[in-house]
Amino acid sequence: MPKNKVTYGLEKVHIAFADTESQTQPAWETPVEIPGAVRFTPTAQGQESTFYADNGPYFVATSNNGYTAELEMALVPDDILAEMLGWEIDANGMLVEIADGQPKEFALMGQVLGDQKNRRFVYYRCKASRPAKEHTTKGETIEPKTDVLSLTILPIEYNGKRIVKSVMELNDTNATAYNAFFNAVTLPGAGA
Repeated sequence: MPKNKVTYGLEKVHIAFADTESQTQPAWETPVEIPGAVRFTPTAQGQESTFYADNGPYFVATSNNGYTAELEMALVPDDILAEMLGWEIDANGMLVEIADGQPKEFALMGQVLGDQKNRRFVYYRCKASRPAKEHTTKGETIEPKTDVLSLTILPIEYNGKRIVKSVMELNDTNATAYNAFFNAVTLPGAGA
């Protein structure tokens, strides 16, 4: 199969909340698609330190502390926000922001397009803070306003390794896993 030269476009964003009842960790609930993906911008977190000996760099150590990110969506549904941020929806259907609500961890899944084939990704351990949203008056044209979530993405422990994310492209041997990618959060090597 040909390889991508470029990737572009974000779509098929899914959220899979951490399954806190699971006896086998890590585990997630069934992913839920959130339509209206606009932008996802992860920024790597970690440090590089250099040890000098023999009059030059002798050893370089790097740490991977995950990412901070922004996820911009056309509109995050109220039920997703409530579960994600520890808020409530009352009997009247009103979304109530609870000041001391406990955010729930989730896996973030999605797809970016490629010039040859699409890439699917999962970030395993995400936590969101309250979304930023601007409200303005309607002018001569309608300009939709978006929800912007700030995310913290941390590593998880799995099979003696600290993993942060996985990325999959369709190839000659993984069609079953690729086609089922959004059905459940899959860990590296599972089902292989």
